[in-house]
Amino acid sequence: MEIPQSQFELLFEKVRELSARVHHLETLLRVQPSPPVLQPSTEATKPEAPRMPVSPTEPTRPVPPLPAFVVPSKTTEHTDLERRIGAHWLNRIAIAALLIAASYFLKLAFDSGWIGPAGRVAIGLVAGIGLVLWSERFRTRGYRVFSHSLKAVGIGVLYLSLWAAFQVYQLIPSGAAFFCMLVVTASTCALAFTQDAEILAAFAITGGFSTPVLLSTGVNREVALFSYLTLLDLGALALVFFKPWRRLLWLGFAGTLILYVSWDSEFYNRTELATTLVFATIFFGIFAVAPLFMLRQEHHQGLMPLMFAVVNALTYFAQAYVMITEVSKTAMAWFSLALAGVYVALNRVRAKSADEGAEEKLRLMHVALALGLITVAIPIRLDAHWITMGWFVESAVLLWVGNRIKSDLLNVFALTAVVLGVGRLLIYDNFESTQLIFNMRMLVYTVAVAVLGLIAYHATQREDDQIQNIGRIAAVALNILALRALTLEVEDYYSREMSAGTGNRVLINWTDIRIARDFTYSALWMGYGALLMAVGFWRKSAFIRWQALILLALTTTKVFVYDTQELERIYRILSFVVLGILLLAVSFAYQRDWLKLSTRKNAPDGEPAQP
Repeated sequence: MEIPQSQFELLFEKVRELSARVHHLETLLRVQPSPPVLQPSTEATKPEAPRMPVSPTEPTRPVPPLPAFVVPSKTTEHTDLERRIGAHWLNRIAIAALLIAASYFLKLAFDSGWIGPAGRVAIGLVAGIGLVLWSERFRTRGYRVFSHSLKAVGIGVLYLSLWAAFQVYQLIPSGAAFFCMLVVTASTCALAFTQDAEILAAFAITGGFSTPVLLSTGVNREVALFSYLTLLDLGALALVFFKPWRRLLWLGFAGTLILYVSWDSEFYNRTELATTLVFATIFFGIFAVAPLFMLRQEHHQGLMPLMFAVVNALTYFAQAYVMITEVSKTAMAWFSLALAGVYVALNRVRAKSADEGAEEKLRLMHVALALGLITVAIPIRLDAHWITMGWFVESAVLLWVGNRIKSDLLNVFALTAVVLGVGRLLIYDNFESTQLIFNMRMLVYTVAVAVLGLIAYHATQREDDQIQNIGRIAAVALNILALRALTLEVEDYYSREMSAGTGNRVLINWTDIRIARDFTYSALWMGYGALLMAVGFWRKSAFIRWQALILLALTTTKVFVYDTQELERIYRILSFVVLGILLLAVSFAYQRDWLKLSTRKNAPDGEPAQP
């Protein structure tokens, strides 16, 4: 591989510095000197420092540690920074300055009438080609950076000259200008490939995406524009296939997106839906396989392929959503499901010579995108509480599949869907039922309770503490939702009683209905607490029993604080009677020690508790 002149000079300077240090150490430690360092004939040979002879009778002494003055200084770091500034940064500033100077000079010449239109374009073309050819002279001598800079100036001059020939002076038709710019782009790509120069490839891609802007006439030419962008993106993908130039894909993606959005904001209407969606799908397909190409050069756990996959998916989905939802939400929901299927298929594609860790991350990202699209399709297609129902059903399916194939990722998505469903159920959903118990609200709550119960059950089959904690949270949420559903049914019942009395214009005692409702609340909560306590004794689960004790404590507080003041005498008596009997029963169960709690407490350390 050819070493640039600047790097060769830096390497030679470091070798000289190290040789001088070794020579100095040998002199101090009286070590037999090494052969002299050969230096190029162009450099003056410095006289060697006198060395003291080593006595043959002197025993060999161990080499002491290096003196403190041998610690490398920061001179090399400063030299590297200085070289970078001088060789790279100043070079780029010089390019910009020359382009600006050339543009000002040409403008002055044009405004003064010194050169005609054809001559102006000819000067630009000759200057551009000349700069590209001249840059090769510097490249062959090892000045690659300077050579690439000259090529960038020359390529820019060629594009500007062709643009002026078409847009400013109308010397050539648009087809001829487009063909010439295409030749410039292809030639730059060929130079980049043969010279292994990523920067030239970036110049070519940038010029290629600039061509439609430079040649724009304000006329809608969708098929021609998007066909050209397709060829350009395929070219960038081909370069990445042969070269480790992954950044070109980001450049191609950004250029395609900018031109697509610019065209869409000016020309798109519903009649062009089919054509536009087809090209958007083509762009998506090109960039969907791009992460697999990135993996061929991914030798570490990088995030670039993952980020590219996510950005491409979100962009395509947003484009399709804007177009399709104007026609049909149902079609958009099916589109989202179809796109999820595409990512499931991509999950089975393997990249050759890819890092296993990076490939596994990309596969998981494809699964995540597929599940995310399925989750999004539910609220697009369904309405109201059916969205909540869909998320619960999705979570149940994911949980079942995740446990069958031992996939923690699917379990995470199942929990996410459950959280979405529970959040929507408690905060957003507003049910209007016409009958008690057998209504849509109870159906949704029943499905939610069943899914939470499934999560709690599967958690008990795992030994992971974190999974078991999730199962406990699911069990608590299960009981809260079940109790809330029953409480809402009680509330609806008494609300109908009030509405029926108002509709029949019958004089009713509103206070009696409210008192009966509050008593029913207490009775319901005490009954649910008793049921929980029974299940806790049956399953020998302290976790369930503690939930029952907390619920009974809350109910007891309500009876003593609220019911004694608000309820009438008969309801007050009934509340205390039911509560007293229930608490006595629970207390009796604990006193009889049906669970052998005292035996477990007194068991010696290391011995199992008595059954």
